[in-house]
Amino acid sequence: MSGRARTHWGDGRRPQGVAAAKPLPRRAVLADDVYEAIKALIMDHEIEPDARVSIDGLARQLRVSPTPVREALARLESAELVAKEPLRGYRATPLLTKEELEDLYQFRLLIEPWAAARAAERVAAGDKEQLRAEMAATEVPQSDSYAEYKALTAHDTRLHVLIAELAGSPQVRHAFERTHCHLHIFRLHYHRTIGAETIKEHQAIVDAITQGDKDAAEHAMRRHLESSCYDRLLPLYDAGGRRRHDERS
Repeated sequence: MSGRARTHWGDGRRPQGVAAAKPLPRRAVLADDVYEAIKALIMDHEIEPDARVSIDGLARQLRVSPTPVREALARLESAELVAKEPLRGYRATPLLTKEELEDLYQFRLLIEPWAAARAAERVAAGDKEQLRAEMAATEVPQSDSYAEYKALTAHDTRLHVLIAELAGSPQVRHAFERTHCHLHIFRLHYHRTIGAETIKEHQAIVDAITQGDKDAAEHAMRRHLESSCYDRLLPLYDAGGRRRHDERS
């Protein structure tokens, strides 16, 4: 794991600047650490797509008991990063196929430009503060590992969910959240240039919403989704719809 930030497996220490009041129980810290560690292995393809996942092997690798590994895999199953096979255990899910990627973006193009326009129509002073704070809290990743892209993935999800909330449609928000789209998109491919482009496009969406310009908000969201799909992700597949392996990093 060279080049990746070192992980502490639930040693009880708190990061600088975090208050000391009521620390989490060790078991909760350990479970979260193991979950994040296994997710990073999947996102970085150290656990390859469609590969068998050994609970005992991961427990030895992470120097923990099998129990938090099982708990982590159950959580990862809900995000569709692993799948449980009867009598065979867990397997990492395959990467999105070209058809699945296109279907995902067709779905997003149906609901998210509308949500951005609706958010611009309904935006209030407090909503503008939330949107601006979200943009201020994100930075362009400095390397191409999931450890660096983890924060951007979280920002990407938070912003799109927030826009769905501001549109005033719980159904749209829940439908979007169920896709777990950002995890699967970043698992497919990430690169520093994608981070910079994504943040720039997000800023255009936020500017349009905070200005109350519904047409500009709809256009900015549509342009963001089309750029992500057609300019950055679909070119990763060959003419036969197969994922080009040499494009991963």
